[in-house]
Amino acid sequence: MTTWQIDFYRRPLKDETDRPLWELVICDEAIDWIYTAFCPQSEANSDWVARQLQAANAKLPDRLQLFRPECQSLVEAAANPLKIPVEATRRTIALKKVLQKRAAEYPQMSQYTGEAYQPISVYRPAPVPVPEEIWGERWRFATLTAGNLEALTEKPIPVRSIPEVLLPLNLGLASRQPIPGIAIDGGRQSMRLARWLQSIDPVAIDYISGDPDGLILEAGLVDRWVLATFDDRDVAAAARSYQQRRSESQGLHFLLVQPDDSGMTYSGFWLLQPA
Repeated sequence: MTTWQIDFYRRPLKDETDRPLWELVICDEAIDWIYTAFCPQSEANSDWVARQLQAANAKLPDRLQLFRPECQSLVEAAANPLKIPVEATRRTIALKKVLQKRAAEYPQMSQYTGEAYQPISVYRPAPVPVPEEIWGERWRFATLTAGNLEALTEKPIPVRSIPEVLLPLNLGLASRQPIPGIAIDGGRQSMRLARWLQSIDPVAIDYISGDPDGLILEAGLVDRWVLATFDDRDVAAAARSYQQRRSESQGLHFLLVQPDDSGMTYSGFWLLQPA
């Protein structure tokens, strides 16, 4: 499958008539191929993007990936007539590298405005609580070795997201490397919770120190959900241990939803990593 990663957004540049410039950046996953094009803001529309997609390469890709919500509807409108599916995902590693490199080049351009610019920054709303009617009975921090985690991925779990790139073996992690995670005993709500999580596309779970402390679930492109809050010292210590282990496992961690803690059945499983 051929994948192009794409971004189309305003840059800290202006044309000769002082109009803001938008830039289209496309690359493949290996960054063996990069295509860029500028257009004034007045021409930034789906028709222009569609023409650029056709001009970029003799063969169109099997899919497009993007991480910026602001350009999603426009890119989808451009790709739809060309029958190219669009995937919204934070995991556009190649594209983000290209955008950061491009941003370092803008100050040398004559059109540079000097305005503050963060090439891969997107608006992130405040986190909101997980709906109470689907929340499970209890949650806890959990740890599995990389080897045991790989074995868990082989079990018949109804709802699951296990990107191949995040498998411990593919990250070069030793089989005894501890991998931290969050386990939720969902009880009767277990499958309902798992399906809801599937719908929001979990990305990472962060420990946030505060008053109270909390666990924030990053999902979709920019969504944030409050998984739990706590002010217990022992739980806070476990949370710090969780965060430390996560840093030692290249950010790899997991989310497990099960009816109970018997280890007999599972409802949902996600391999996660900040993106």
